[in-house]
Amino acid sequence: MTAQEHSTRKHAVLSASASKRWLNCPPSARLEEKIPNETSPYAEEGTFFHELCEYKIRHNYFHEEIERPKSDEWDTPEAENVSSVYYYFAVSTIEELKNSGCDPLVLIEEKLDFSHVVPHGFGIGDLIIVGNNLIHVIDFKGGGVFVSAYENSQMMLYALGALAAYGNVLNIQTVKMSIVQPRLDNISTYEISREDLEAWGEKIKPVALLAYDGKGN
Repeated sequence: MTAQEHSTRKHAVLSASASKRWLNCPPSARLEEKIPNETSPYAEEGTFFHELCEYKIRHNYFHEEIERPKSDEWDTPEAENVSSVYYYFAVSTIEELKNSGCDPLVLIEEKLDFSHVVPHGFGIGDLIIVGNNLIHVIDFKGGGVFVSAYENSQMMLYALGALAAYGNVLNIQTVKMSIVQPRLDNISTYEISREDLEAWGEKIKPVALLAYDGKGN
């Protein structure tokens, strides 16, 4: 989950980050609405990590004149290290497309609307790279619980949102989804055809509707 999504999650009944749960247990989405949305040290640390990752892409790579995020508690050597792992993976992915003769579209902290699949569904993608008939969705994970990109529903929903925005205009045929999890030395990438991803979206539509209505078993 990105820094921005921490502040918007309470407005999204069916968040992408909780999709594994509500896809398997549709009533859980409405039950979770009753739980206070409280912060924690882990969430605060994750928010700062995401802000630092965003800063490095914008400032170090695109040379935007922006201020580095500050935190007396979370701005540590570890924060520098984990954000650098993400930064170098992102930059190498962009440069690979450039070296192939493509001028990719790069979107940072992009709001992704997947409401055509999930009622009122949206999320914030850490990094979206579009080029050579490909969309690549990259997500930073700062936690210590292993997360795989393989058939990851959060990433697939983000990708559906990116497809809805750019898929037809740029003739996208293939989707890649990568999770960068530096604390576990985990960089996981999953590739799927546009056709198969959109078929998955159609398959989960009825479940998402049950979850939004608070029904299901």
